[in-house]
Amino acid sequence: MDIEVLGALSLRENGVSIVPTAPKPRQVLALLALHADQVVPVTALVEELWGSKPPRSARTTLQTYVLQLRELIAEALGRGAGERCTPKDVLATVPGGYRLDTRSGSIDFREFERRAGAGYRAMDAEDYTGAARRLADALALWTGPALTDIQAGPRIGMEVKRLEEARLCVLDQRIEADLRLGRHRELLPELTVLVNQYRMHESLHGQFMLALHRSGRRGEALDVYQRLRTTLVSELGLEPSAALGRLQRSILVARPDAPPAPAAGGGRRLAARAN
Repeated sequence: MDIEVLGALSLRENGVSIVPTAPKPRQVLALLALHADQVVPVTALVEELWGSKPPRSARTTLQTYVLQLRELIAEALGRGAGERCTPKDVLATVPGGYRLDTRSGSIDFREFERRAGAGYRAMDAEDYTGAARRLADALALWTGPALTDIQAGPRIGMEVKRLEEARLCVLDQRIEADLRLGRHRELLPELTVLVNQYRMHESLHGQFMLALHRSGRRGEALDVYQRLRTTLVSELGLEPSAALGRLQRSILVARPDAPPAPAAGGGRRLAARAN
């Protein structure tokens, strides 16, 4: 079974989709997919579907959703030549819960983690060319916000936030690698969009300041700092971090031919606040 959650939910067996159209069974399948090859407790599924106040019929209704998913799996298995496993082998009932067995299929979020890890190791080794390539390869697996077509409850919502934060960390490091490689002008269009999307993300603003300054646009770099400071003070009552303040001061005093060094890893990251 092939699983994709980095965008719209997709699960395919023998090339056939097993994603239902009804919202609640889709939620069940999405949570099982996020924990593929692991047991998902019935209590977690009930909480995802109904929160802290499930109806008395919650477990019976959940069983109905599982049966609907197995019907879709059965149809997909029927397309496979010599297929010997059953729907209950793929979506197994185990003590206390259910397990979705991928049978060595592809899982996009685990491949994302693998590629990201390779990129981080390249960064640590100061192989910025390799890091930029590997981190870009990881980001290429995303086709949109995680599980963008799923009505998320508390469990899926938490997993989506975790995945989105992981994506933002990879993006941050890929931009850092590109800056280290001197790709300042090439980064300007992308960073222009990102700082408008993540209005209080200090690392992205610092990278934008650096790219602008190294592209000979010192005044605009300083304007980026002032806009961020205004936003932080007015919305959170916070000043920019000390690291970002040092970057701003270094731009103020730098000669045009001697731009400041990157403030690597510096600053308080407020990634979750987007416009």
